Amino acid sequence: MIVSGREEPPPDPTPEANAQLLLRHRLAAAAADLYAAAGFTTVVQDIVIGDDLPAFVSLVRTRPFHVVVLAPRADVVAAREAARPKDGYGPWTVEALDDWLRRRAPRVGLWLDTSDQTPDETVDAVLDRLDAARVDG
Repeated sequence: MIVSGREEPPPDPTPEANAQLLLRHRLAAAAADLYAAAGFTTVVQDIVIGDDLPAFVSLVRTRPFHVVVLAPRADVVAAREAARPKDGYGPWTVEALDDWLRRRAPRVGLWLDTSDQTPDETVDAVLDRLDAARVDG
């Protein structure tokens, strides 16, 4: 959403990159709450890892609140990325992001290995296990 002066959050972010990421998370949480207050079921899709995950959960005020982490294997992500026309990782590698996700992110909500699932199967798995995705904090 920031065009001029945007800093992608690298593995070792600058204070400005951190500030921009926090702003992005605050805006997403506020939008989710406003849509929910208007009666909509709201889904926020983003990459929120490490300590940012519980911090994001605390930004969203609407309850009940569910967190679903889609965590396919790194080799599967790399193959999917190779088939896409754009690079969605900026300064990250698939392996570095996978490491952050698996080793530094607290286990909040429902974590699914979607490596061998179609999108429809992933939706079914989320809906079947929605109770496991519920967070209260």
